Parts: sequence; C-alpha cells; structure tokens
Amino acid sequence: MSRKPYVRPVTAEWIFRHPRYVRYMVREFSCLFIGSWTLLMVWGLKQLAEGRAAWSVFLDVLKTPESVVFHVLALAFAAYHSVTWFRLAPKALPVQRGEDFVADGVISGAHFAVWAVLSAAVLLLAGAF
Repeated sequence: MSRKPYVRPVTAEWIFRHPRYVRYMVREFSCLFIGSWTLLMVWGLKQLAEGRAAWSVFLDVLKTPESVVFHVLALAFAAYHSVTWFRLAPKALPVQRGEDFVADGVISGAHFAVWAVLSAAVLLLAGAF
C-alpha cells in the first residue's frame, strides 16, 4: 500500500507570509523600473542622434508629470536595489585576509563610501554644487 506524498498548497499570498519575502520581491520588481529607465535613455540617445527637433520632443516628454513620477520611482527603486546589494555584498564576496575574514561592516561600509564619493563626483561634474 503506497502513501500519497504531502503537497503543500501554494497560494498567491505566499509573498506576504514573511517580511523577508516581501523585501525579496520588491528587489526583484525594481529591475522593471531600472530596465525601463535604461530603455528610455537609449531612446533619448536615438533622439539626440536624429537631430534638434527629435531631441526637443524627447525633452518635452521628460517634462511631463508622468515622466517625473516615473523618474522618482526609478530612483527610489535603484537606491533600494543598491542598498540591498551593498548589505548583501559581504555574503556574496567574502574577503579573506590570512586566516580571518574581513568584517561584514567593513565590506558594506566600503561599498557605501565609494557610492557616496562617486555620487558626489557626478553631482560636482553636473554642476549641482
């Protein structure tokens, strides 16, 4: 006599069972906004190559309220994605010095520090300061 194996029911609400699952899915969902922003920038380069009139149309599209909302969301998702990756970096890239491993906080802190320096450099080059 054989027994049927237990099959755990999977519902659509599995994501809400634990906050860890929600954070994971938000991180995965962020790629849609980051990818869309990348495609928007590629379209902008195409418009720039086509001439002044096409570039003006692209700039007008960027000034719409929908575009501003999209850019704010894309920035928020990109920042969330970056922060979660920098927190994960010590697990994905453990650094060993001799017999010991470098502390997780040092690795994450180095990532955040480089991010801050590069962001400041970009803002400086853009004339924001």
